Amino acid sequence: MGDDSEWMKLPVDQKCEHKLWKARLSGYEEALKIFQKIKDEKSPEWSKFLGLIKKLVTDSNAVVQLKGLEAALVYVENAHVAGKTTGEVVSGVVSKVFNQPKAKAKELGIEICLMYIEIEKGEAVQEELLKGLDNKNPKIVVACIETLRKALSEFGSKIILLKPIIKVLPKLFESREKAVRDEAKLIAVEIYRWIRDALRPPLQNINSVQLKELEEEWVKLPTGAPKPSRFLRSQQELEAKLEQQQSAGGDAEGGGDDGDEVPQIDAYELLEAVEILSKLPKDFYDKIEAKKWQERKEALEAVEVLVKNPKLEAGDYADLVKALKKVVGKDTNVMLVALAAKCLTGLAVGLRKKFGQYAGHVVPTILEKFKEKKPQVVQALQEAIDAIFLTTTLQNISEDVLAVMDNKNPTIKQQTSLFIARSFRHCTASTLPKSLLKPFCAALLKHINDSAPEVRDAAFEALGTALKVVGEKAVNPFLADVDKLKLDKIKECSEKVELVHGKKAGLAADKKESKPVPGRTATSGAAGDKDTKDISAPKPGPLKKAPTTKAGGPPKKGKPAAPGSTGSAGTKNKKGPETKEIVEPELSIEVCEEKASAVLPATCIQLLDSSNWKERLACMEEFQKAVELMDRTEMPCQALVRMLAKKPGWKETNFQVMQMKLHIVALIAQKGNFSKTSAQIVLDGLVDKIGDVKCGNNAKEAMTAIAEACMLPWTAEQVMSMAFSQKNPKNQSETLNWLSNAIKEFGFSGLNVKAFISNVKTALAATNPAVRTSAITLLGVMYLYVGPSLRMFFEDEKPALLSQIDAEFEKMQGQSPPAPTRGISKHSISGTDEGEDGDEPDEVGTDVVDLLPRTEISDKITSELVSKISDKNWKIRKEGLDEVAGIINEAKFIQPNIGELPTALKGRLNDSNKILVQQTLNILQQLAVAMGPNIKQHVKNLGIPIITVLGDSKNNVRAAALATVNAWAEQTGMKEWLEGEDLSEELKKENPFLRQELLGWLAEKLPTLRSTPTDLILCVPHLYSCLEDRNGDVRKKAQDALPFFMMHLGYEKMAKATGKLKPTSKDQVLAMLEKAKANMPAKPAASAKASSKPMGGSAPAKFQPSSAPVEDSVSSTVEPKPDPKKAKALGVSSKAKSAQGKKVPSKTSLKEDEDKSGPIFIVVPNGKEQRMKDEKGLKVLKWNFTTPRDEYIEQLKTQMSSCVAKWLQDEMFHSDFQHHNKALAVMVDHLESEKEGVIGCLDLILKWLTLRFFDTNTSVLMKALEYLKLLFTLLSEEEYHLTENEASSFIPYLILKVGEPKDVIRKDVRAILNRMCLVYPASKMFPFIMEGTKSKNSKQRAECLEELGCLVESYGMNVCQPTPGKALKEIAIHIGDRDNAVRNAALNTIVTVYNVHGDQVFKLIGTLSEKDMSMLEERIKRSAKRPSAAPVKQVEEKPPRTQSINSNANMLRKGPAEDMSSKLNQARSMSGHPEAAQIVRREFQLDLDEIENDNGTVRCEMPELVQHKLDDIFEPVLIPEPKIRAVSPHFDDMHSNTASTINFIISQVASGDINTSIQALTQIDEVLRQEDKAEAMSGHIDQFLIATFMQLRLIYNTHMADEKLEKDEIIKLYSCIIGNMISLFQIESLAREASTGVLKDLMHGLITLMLDSRIEDLEEGQQVIRSVNLLVVKVLEKSDQTNILSALLVLLQDSLLATASSPKFSELVMKCLWRMVRLLPDTINSINLDRILLDIHIFMKVFPKEKLKQCKSEFPIRTLKTLLHTLCKLKGPKILDHLTMIDNKNESELEAHLCRMMKHSMDQTGSKSDKETEKGASRIDEKSSKAKVNDFLAEIFKKIGSKENTKEGLAELYEYKKKYSDADIEPFLKNSSQFFQSYVERGLRVIEMEREGKGRIPASTGISPQTEVSCMPAPTSTVSSIGNTNGEEVGPSVYLERLKILRQRCGLDNTKDERPPLTSLLSKPAVPPVASSTDMLHSKLSQLRESREQHQHSDLDSNQTHSSGSVTTSSSSTANIDDLKKRLERIKSSRK
Repeated sequence: MGDDSEWMKLPVDQKCEHKLWKARLSGYEEALKIFQKIKDEKSPEWSKFLGLIKKLVTDSNAVVQLKGLEAALVYVENAHVAGKTTGEVVSGVVSKVFNQPKAKAKELGIEICLMYIEIEKGEAVQEELLKGLDNKNPKIVVACIETLRKALSEFGSKIILLKPIIKVLPKLFESREKAVRDEAKLIAVEIYRWIRDALRPPLQNINSVQLKELEEEWVKLPTGAPKPSRFLRSQQELEAKLEQQQSAGGDAEGGGDDGDEVPQIDAYELLEAVEILSKLPKDFYDKIEAKKWQERKEALEAVEVLVKNPKLEAGDYADLVKALKKVVGKDTNVMLVALAAKCLTGLAVGLRKKFGQYAGHVVPTILEKFKEKKPQVVQALQEAIDAIFLTTTLQNISEDVLAVMDNKNPTIKQQTSLFIARSFRHCTASTLPKSLLKPFCAALLKHINDSAPEVRDAAFEALGTALKVVGEKAVNPFLADVDKLKLDKIKECSEKVELVHGKKAGLAADKKESKPVPGRTATSGAAGDKDTKDISAPKPGPLKKAPTTKAGGPPKKGKPAAPGSTGSAGTKNKKGPETKEIVEPELSIEVCEEKASAVLPATCIQLLDSSNWKERLACMEEFQKAVELMDRTEMPCQALVRMLAKKPGWKETNFQVMQMKLHIVALIAQKGNFSKTSAQIVLDGLVDKIGDVKCGNNAKEAMTAIAEACMLPWTAEQVMSMAFSQKNPKNQSETLNWLSNAIKEFGFSGLNVKAFISNVKTALAATNPAVRTSAITLLGVMYLYVGPSLRMFFEDEKPALLSQIDAEFEKMQGQSPPAPTRGISKHSISGTDEGEDGDEPDEVGTDVVDLLPRTEISDKITSELVSKISDKNWKIRKEGLDEVAGIINEAKFIQPNIGELPTALKGRLNDSNKILVQQTLNILQQLAVAMGPNIKQHVKNLGIPIITVLGDSKNNVRAAALATVNAWAEQTGMKEWLEGEDLSEELKKENPFLRQELLGWLAEKLPTLRSTPTDLILCVPHLYSCLEDRNGDVRKKAQDALPFFMMHLGYEKMAKATGKLKPTSKDQVLAMLEKAKANMPAKPAASAKASSKPMGGSAPAKFQPSSAPVEDSVSSTVEPKPDPKKAKALGVSSKAKSAQGKKVPSKTSLKEDEDKSGPIFIVVPNGKEQRMKDEKGLKVLKWNFTTPRDEYIEQLKTQMSSCVAKWLQDEMFHSDFQHHNKALAVMVDHLESEKEGVIGCLDLILKWLTLRFFDTNTSVLMKALEYLKLLFTLLSEEEYHLTENEASSFIPYLILKVGEPKDVIRKDVRAILNRMCLVYPASKMFPFIMEGTKSKNSKQRAECLEELGCLVESYGMNVCQPTPGKALKEIAIHIGDRDNAVRNAALNTIVTVYNVHGDQVFKLIGTLSEKDMSMLEERIKRSAKRPSAAPVKQVEEKPPRTQSINSNANMLRKGPAEDMSSKLNQARSMSGHPEAAQIVRREFQLDLDEIENDNGTVRCEMPELVQHKLDDIFEPVLIPEPKIRAVSPHFDDMHSNTASTINFIISQVASGDINTSIQALTQIDEVLRQEDKAEAMSGHIDQFLIATFMQLRLIYNTHMADEKLEKDEIIKLYSCIIGNMISLFQIESLAREASTGVLKDLMHGLITLMLDSRIEDLEEGQQVIRSVNLLVVKVLEKSDQTNILSALLVLLQDSLLATASSPKFSELVMKCLWRMVRLLPDTINSINLDRILLDIHIFMKVFPKEKLKQCKSEFPIRTLKTLLHTLCKLKGPKILDHLTMIDNKNESELEAHLCRMMKHSMDQTGSKSDKETEKGASRIDEKSSKAKVNDFLAEIFKKIGSKENTKEGLAELYEYKKKYSDADIEPFLKNSSQFFQSYVERGLRVIEMEREGKGRIPASTGISPQTEVSCMPAPTSTVSSIGNTNGEEVGPSVYLERLKILRQRCGLDNTKDERPPLTSLLSKPAVPPVASSTDMLHSKLSQLRESREQHQHSDLDSNQTHSSGSVTTSSSSTANIDDLKKRLERIKSSRK
């Protein structure tokens, strides 16, 4: 047993690894106990056992292993780190537990595996279990299968991946071991339970007996959908929900759509893909062409067998499809047609999406083959086309389907309609957008009027299906012309239709031959449908003109109606029959005269053809009046215009009459229902007059009015044809001019480009130059809308003309077309399809390019041409390619059908001859432009192969491929490219060129997209492998692309995808992901949708083709009002709102203009901080150089890429300076609108500007400086403070420019430096400028010196860094400079300092050479020492306070205004918030140096004193009333959602905007003042207090320092805050809710406020401080006593620890504690003593007695003792029972202290007073030997003598003398100098005065020390030690010494101790006996001070309830001059 005792002593971990099994057993048992004890899953204890867990499960001893498994299970269940062990433990379980004979071991092993799955480690567990299936030991295999089955049964198929299990199932069924086969059967049944029939195909090849058994089992399974019974940790709350659901019972769905229940399982996914291309018979392609049909049949049957495989491997099926297509289309044997159709069905089913690229070729062929009547052929074709439909989208095949719709054969028409009907069923409202629906409806509407009934029925069915899918609202506009009978039929059909989506999956039996899609489980159907969604940009329908329609309602006047009002008349009508165009028959002249005479005066009609022009003129005037008064509905437009056209009509010779006539035409067109018939009557005449000098303008107006009435496209066409059928060139040129203008006003919607182009060509060929010029101008306007494609039509013009056209286009480049202003009101929407408009940004009208007529070139792509392209001889191949290029060139715009060309060109992309590859790429580029957006359908078969070319080794080939891909993407958008697996397959190829090019391309495109297809995730694994590629460039590109992938996929998905990586890779990738997360840009705002169609320079609105019915022309009503929802994106006109306020997304294009409408700066959260970290951590270069090297520029470019718009960055880093100017102009424009972005990228902007400083171009420099001025103005308005990083990487370079030779630049730089001081402390600027004085450039030296002078003048000496002495010495060196300007600047700067600081300058600058010194003295004399009163700046900046400043100026030598960042900044040190660097101005500052240098001259002139209105001060204190504003209405119904309202208002309290905050406070005050409502605040008190002290902190740090803020505003805010708090703390129930932490911060804020010297300087400052005083008392009395005591103790501890905290602060905290001590007798019972004693214990731990005694002041220790003493007195010995919360009491100093006290109080007889007791506690033991006393005194005198501790020493000496009045200190004084002796005496006297009733705290502190005099000594008013300019501590001795000298000078004896009574001083405001101005000053100030303080005390006393003790006020006590001096000193110190 000896051994036993050995191991028994070992710690647990060693026991567990012991070689003795017993030891291990014991270790495991202990470990188990430990695991069960640890409650916190995140406890660090867990990590200690990480290494053990594998040992626990793999122990070699079976008994021990069992215990180990138990322990492991507990560990996995409870430890948060357990997941790390998954792999090793599960593999251990598989290999060492599953083979154990004991069932218990196996059970535990399985449990452990399941527990790992529960803690989210399912994948890893499954991987190990699947590996276990390959084990040779059948026991292990069985156990693994069982575990998988249990996991599936419990967790469900979402957690357990079925695909890998199903893959191995057939193998398990073949196992020799019965146990394995049985277990496989069980798991197959379990899997079937989850996925139903999807399991059948993978198991179809197993043994038939087994399959039969399975079938039997499967039948027995319940039909309900299974539900998981166990959940992952993250989903456990689902359990509860599940129980509820179970009670409700699941939907019993039929077997048909079981797959839908678990949508992620699709049988197709579970299958292995089969490769069939290689298995095709060798002679297949020959046989299929054979003459004998039997041979062809054999070939097809071979294919049919192969395509029966349910899933086919992707590959190049183009040839096979082509062969099958040929059979379907051309074979005469119908049996073979059906067979080929079946083969196509098989291919489509097996390939799914991958078949999509061939769909376009096959669909037209199949549809045309429907002319066959045989049912079996028709059925085969139907199945084929339905299967093919599921592989593509309706969008992609719409062109082909629509083309077949016009076929003459009724069967084809019928079958096509039925196919459309079936296709629609698979669509949803989103995948069937209006743009797609419109052409289909148009075609189907023709069919419903067909003569053949079957065609009509099929069309009804299709329309009915459409109606069901998208709803009436969307379809009705297209059915406007359908009569009621037919409409009812359509509706009847729609009711019968059952959709695939959301309804039962089985398709309803179609009428006629339409059958449900056979041979397909609904699952695969559903999968197919999913893919049909997201149909992207619209395709144009065939460009037939739909009848142009007009909105109903009485037409509005012809003025452009306000977009808001548009179409309101028509909006309500759903059916809108009156949206038809106004058509009227032509009336005869007689009818017209009759109608006209009814509305016109008779005289008017008679005089129309008078021969006297005056009569005609009078007649016209009457005519005009009549028209003006006529009502729209009664106006016979046609009759009126016929009257006007009546002889003399348009041949009128008098121009006045003619002008009137034309004006009337315009009026009629505007005011009446003007038809095209009327227009035709007048247009000829108008065109005739358009060139007339006098009448031309009127003619144009009339034409514009007609264009509004009859639509511009029609009018323009009429006018153009009329103008060009005339010969008059003036008319022609003016018509063209009118049209140019009209297009701008109406927009381009619906214009017939083709007709114009022929007219424009005629005009260009005109001999008259004016006509040519007008034509070119018109082209320029068209270019704005059509874009570069317009030029194609004019390429064959003469070079000279072409260059003019190009010049015009160049002018238009980059401009965006204006938003249309006319043509809106009449043609507004009829309101029928408003709803969808906003939701479907995709479907706004088609592109203008689609108006261009497209040529059909498929007939030119002959088979000879195709075979040429594929010829063996490269020359012939080249010829073929040349021909193709020629065909495309000639056709300009082509239709999408290009026959066999794609396959031919695809072959050339991998041509061995690189020249041909490049030529092919060029052709493809041409093809993209020529085909336009329709090229989409070729992306898969031609676009992806272009990407493959990116992997070419030749640089130029890659560049050409990239250009081609971009040209394609510009037409198609990115969606087509990202869908499917093609792109990820490309990225998978390990070709470094391909990878880097492709990633670079994605990185460029992804950021511009708003959304991407989900397939993007497929690229992620390959992206990760690229991150670790061997090639550095690939790695870099992958890293660049990472943030953009994350932008679309989100961090979570990306991180999850790392799961499959190796551990080392995973860590690296995750680190990169973290980094990318920081730089992840936001998705582009919706408005900026760059749907890259080649639409022209950049067209922000989209326009429709002429086929668009009018309601679509809403898009021409774009109004440039930014959409308020687009937060922060810029309000460019592209952010348009359409007439009804719906958004019409813009469509911009052309790469350079890709998306200039978005924000130029992208806000990247924490971007700037990350960059600073990188720079600190030296991950990037520090921005520090003499001239910028390339790597700096590159680095900046990289950093900018994530947060600056791409196009702007291109401009910024362009090699040409003009682009820099452009960039700056854009930045200036966006400065105001993008404040956040600018501040977020400020460091980068400043760095980029430093690069511009090194440019030689002046215009860029000027522009940059202009921008900087605006920038710094903005930053100061935003109260931004430059970071050190921003300053150091910018200021030095800016200072370089101050030495520029050009005067104007220097001025600008100085102005910028000036503004910078508002955002960066002047004291920090100083060293940078100082550095600039060392430059070689003399101009720079001079300017820097002048700037230094300005800084000193504006901000005082404190800006001089590191010390004034050093700084001035450096400046003085320059007095001897060679350059005259530098010398002058140096002298002027020093003179400035002299003016501010007087003769002290000479001390500071040290010794100068004689010559320099004489120059300086001369200069000082010359400047006649004009003392600069207040720093000038201050007077300028604060006009409201100038009077008070000026009146003070004469009285006080104004000291320099202090820069907050200097070390003297006491105010900041108190607040403990060093972030905000503020500039605080000081009004009252005595310049002692100045007074000292006064050399005794007695100046007797009376200083003008500020006349304070002292009467106000004696008013009783009023709590500032917050000005109550109207409480916002939602406050009254408080109890509806009170909490959220209150939360909202409280959140506003802390607002940075003062008014918002005041508003919120007012509302809260309203609540607090009403008793019935006050309880609503309950529960929000902490929140409210936090907001309040945040606001206090904000005022202290920001508002008070803000020069521009009215201080009255701040006072108002303070009043509100304090008023509110007082209201709050009067309601005891609410006050008690405040928690300790919050009270601590609140007290911190209030005390800081009381000590804020800046407040006192404000008029109502005193009032504020008094109110705060009152508030503090309220807080102390009313809040929860435990909480406030605790808070004060913690605050005291913090303030003593904080070196920055001022002694005053601690002192006030202690005063609060004393007050609490006084309240203790009343409150002791409500206090949680245990907590208070714990706080005291912690305090004593932080400050042991020794440390407390070292404090400068003895108050802390006294305060503590008093508190404890009072507690002891009140509680007696019971107090020792309250130490429960202190862990180790015996070590606590507190317990010892309390025991001593108790003992002491027991010893006392009770006769001694408290005071003595207290003294007794702190007294130096009186029996102590004399030697000890001497040592003590020596210590004290040592302190007095030392610089630092003088004050403390004096205080101790005073205490000592007071205690031992007989003590003899003479011996210590004897040896010292006379001065030291008098200093000590004087010091003691000062202390005595202060203690004897002068113990008031200066007014700035505010709390009245109502301390029990009996209990505590009164406090010394400690002067906070002030640092001198060098930052050293200065003791009071220095000031006392100065005062002494002053006194001697002024004739005052220093030893006298006369104290004239204060009253006499107050009563004699006359000049004192010794009329020195300094004395005058002192006395006056002290009077003010005195009166302030007395008054304040009396007030406080009246306001506060005295609990005990009395306060001695010194209203009557005498004050000697020393005292006044002391006060002065205090004033001075509190100012600092």
